Amino acid sequence: MTWTSHDRVSIELGDNGVAQVRLTRPDKMNALDPDMFSAIIEAGHALHEMKGLRVAVLSGKGRSFCAGLDLSSLSQTPAPDAPELTERTYGNANKFQQVAMQWRKLPVPVIAAVHGVCFGGGLQIASGADFRIVHPATRMAIMEMKWGLVPDMGGYALWRGIVRDDVLRELIYTNREFSGEEALGLGLATYLDDDPLARATAIAEDIANRNPHAIRGAKRLQAAMVERGTDAILMEESIEQHQIMRTPNQVESVMSAMEKRAPNFQDV
Repeated sequence: MTWTSHDRVSIELGDNGVAQVRLTRPDKMNALDPDMFSAIIEAGHALHEMKGLRVAVLSGKGRSFCAGLDLSSLSQTPAPDAPELTERTYGNANKFQQVAMQWRKLPVPVIAAVHGVCFGGGLQIASGADFRIVHPATRMAIMEMKWGLVPDMGGYALWRGIVRDDVLRELIYTNREFSGEEALGLGLATYLDDDPLARATAIAEDIANRNPHAIRGAKRLQAAMVERGTDAILMEESIEQHQIMRTPNQVESVMSAMEKRAPNFQDV
């Protein structure tokens, strides 16, 4: 079975119940534009309804997993009726949080295979997976402070329990870049592998051979153990970002910073 959305995301479900979920915007290093946000959410909905699904492997086509926000898309005028960040349009989350949180909400395990670049929102999406197989040379960063923003795509809820508090503060405050190899020590990578997709697929196939009811039950128990209070954290993220974006001249300042530091996808 094959499924696609907006030419941004594809799903291939094998007979063994393993779904290969690919971000398919390789010319932009799978950067997040409005169509990508919508496509990822549509993919999540499709997976929830997919019969026979046992495990999902999330990866990026081309040179990178996801380069984060596509800054060129910021020039697009938002719809006049677009909801505020503080509105809960997807259960306990807004649209931008949902693209990362939905992987934790999915009833089956999700394994992220990460390579190339994994910045900002891309890292928050990867963090939504149950665990991450990362190429040692992957370039990673919690990027939002570079633009004068706070991480607001579910990161604070997702990083809880996998990254030590003081280490997380340093990564957020400085927005410094680190490698996949360093990510292993930081807690943001579960395993390192020169072929993350192959390793992730092998683990997925192993999990797919287990009792599917027990696997789903185990994921529910994991959520109960580590994610209590998520609703409040997601709302706090939205409130903080909402206040920043409503501060006089702040939008212009953020836009100016992004324009000056916009990455060249061919050079990254």
